Amino acid sequence: MLAAKREARAAPPRVQPPRLLQSAGFRFALLFVAIFSVAAGFLVAVLWWATAGALDRQTIASIRSDATTLVERFRDQGTPGLVEAIEERLALDAQNETIYLLVDDAGRRLAGNLRDWPNDVGDDGAWSRTRIQHDGAVAEARVHRRDLPGLRLLVGRDESERVQLRLLLTEGVAWSLGAVLVFAGVGAALIRRALQQRMRPAVMTALGIAAGDLSHRVPLSGQGDEFDRLGATMNAMLDRIENLMVGMRGVSDAIAHDLRTPIARARAKLEESLALASGEEGLRAAVEEGIADLDNITRVFQALLRIAEAEAGARRAAFAPIDLAEVLRDAAEFYEVMAEGREQRLETDLPETLPMVGDRDLLLQAVANLLDNAIKFTPVGGAIRMTARQLEDGVELSIMDSGPGLSAEDRARALERFFRADASRQKPGSGLGLSLVRAVAQLHSGEVILTDAIPGADPPGLRVSLWLPTS
Repeated sequence: MLAAKREARAAPPRVQPPRLLQSAGFRFALLFVAIFSVAAGFLVAVLWWATAGALDRQTIASIRSDATTLVERFRDQGTPGLVEAIEERLALDAQNETIYLLVDDAGRRLAGNLRDWPNDVGDDGAWSRTRIQHDGAVAEARVHRRDLPGLRLLVGRDESERVQLRLLLTEGVAWSLGAVLVFAGVGAALIRRALQQRMRPAVMTALGIAAGDLSHRVPLSGQGDEFDRLGATMNAMLDRIENLMVGMRGVSDAIAHDLRTPIARARAKLEESLALASGEEGLRAAVEEGIADLDNITRVFQALLRIAEAEAGARRAAFAPIDLAEVLRDAAEFYEVMAEGREQRLETDLPETLPMVGDRDLLLQAVANLLDNAIKFTPVGGAIRMTARQLEDGVELSIMDSGPGLSAEDRARALERFFRADASRQKPGSGLGLSLVRAVAQLHSGEVILTDAIPGADPPGLRVSLWLPTS
């Protein structure tokens, strides 16, 4: 049963594929269809306006011009001139498209090619579509009525051929819209499939990570598009998570290794004093040694807590404008006394002011750790030098000592928690000082660089450079 439970925990979670309406790919596809359809509708509207609409506008303009000319002819020459003008136009109409009808108030026909006045024609100045008997057949016509003194004039055009053309155009538009919708649907399906294919590597990587295998990474296509940028961001996040997991395992191992000895030593001293102490003074001394050992263990845990807070960004709420030069002078004033007690010199070269934004307490702790390490590893009569300068994009702080320095291999690991070089095993400490400095630098978006203080010298000493952005 336990094996079955372990297998159940190790199995990757099953992710049900989203329903069609819940699928982001389907929603993107619908958006594509909507945009494509709107664009096609706009294109069809423009096409209609440029063809059928142009024909209508041309017909209306021709009828209006013709009617205006006939009205002017009536004003100049009266009814005989108007009748003569209508007959001239009918004689010149080879295509038999023009429609004229002139009647008097009694309804008697005076001129034109219509026998009767249509019933569905409006009042004076009205435009109408009507069906008329024209050239021996029923035809669609657009007519315009103008009332003259004692007369009624009807001017129009036979639109039978234009109606057929409009029907053909409408049919073509309908088929085009149908084809547009089909292509839009096919395009939407292809887009949905393409989105699913591009997202599949990220989904499979996430499933592998959820199953506990942190080695999975999102494969990149090399196109540099949004999906590649998303994959690169996920990979960077996974690298960070994996490093944190490795760091946690390393911290756990280091805590178990480095704290086992002082705890065992404190326990052994207490047991020895309990068995061998001859009096109250012996017991008191043993208890004091045990308390000192426990205090050292407490300091280790406090350092770990500060590192964890810095790495988690929990202290960013305490960021405020500060003068780093003032912080450096306070630290130098405190550690100068310690250096003098070891017959060392602490030299400083600091500007008047170094404005920046950060956590004053953590920065002071980081500088204190660097000065403490420098004093610890500098021999008697040696010198420690602290300098700072303002750069265009930040502040650079450097602390140099004249101690034995670190090899290239040790410098690569010096910022790890609990790391201690072989030469420093006999020195007091927990190996957390530089780790806290690195955590504080990362919290402020800065970096820590370790180099030789005097390259080629013996001993070379150690130079710790801390770069911090000013904002």
